[in-house]
Amino acid sequence: MPSTNDIDRSQEALNVAKRYLRRERPLSALVVVLAVSVFHGTYLATSLLPAVVVAAILLIAARAPVLQSRGTIRLQTDDDLGTVVDEFTGPTPPVLALQWGVANEVTTEDNMAIYPISYLFGLRSVEVAVDTHTDTTSSGGYLVESEVTVNDQPWATYTSTINSTNEQTIIAVEYTSNRRFGLRRIPQELLAKRYRDNVLTAQGYTVVERDAHFGL
Repeated sequence: MPSTNDIDRSQEALNVAKRYLRRERPLSALVVVLAVSVFHGTYLATSLLPAVVVAAILLIAARAPVLQSRGTIRLQTDDDLGTVVDEFTGPTPPVLALQWGVANEVTTEDNMAIYPISYLFGLRSVEVAVDTHTDTTSSGGYLVESEVTVNDQPWATYTSTINSTNEQTIIAVEYTSNRRFGLRRIPQELLAKRYRDNVLTAQGYTVVERDAHFGL
């Protein structure tokens, strides 16, 4: 299937994602600066060999895959069931707005949504891909599963159960990371926590409840 370019994105969600990005990039740089400062301080206080040992320990601790994120989100909206299902099965699902919101563009290829994201002033980039599958439930609702990969490696799974009441549409989302991360991701996770609800609100969803875990 040929790719489709220039997919429209919610401007309100983009505004929130851009605010997140303006804070996330300096924070990531600060983590690197702190690590270098510890190395330099150890070198000045002792000698090169202890500093190298400290640097090795910091590198292992920062990158060792020991942490995993998981959680649940309960959302509601005044939009009808069909509209919500279209949004969650489309190339820009609301729960992934911080991903597609910071992407260079959003395209589709072979029924998958593709988000190329560049960083370090364009020197490095990653490609986020979202493969979505839909099924119906016994209650007349919909089950939407989004498998997310980064550079063809498993990243996370989002399972959204969508049901309609007389007045509102209710969405129960369960997510889990399919890979573990190092301690260097903790500052990013703490920062993202501040913006996840905001970016959903910007898209017309009310966050009724969120239960997030980030640990071993």
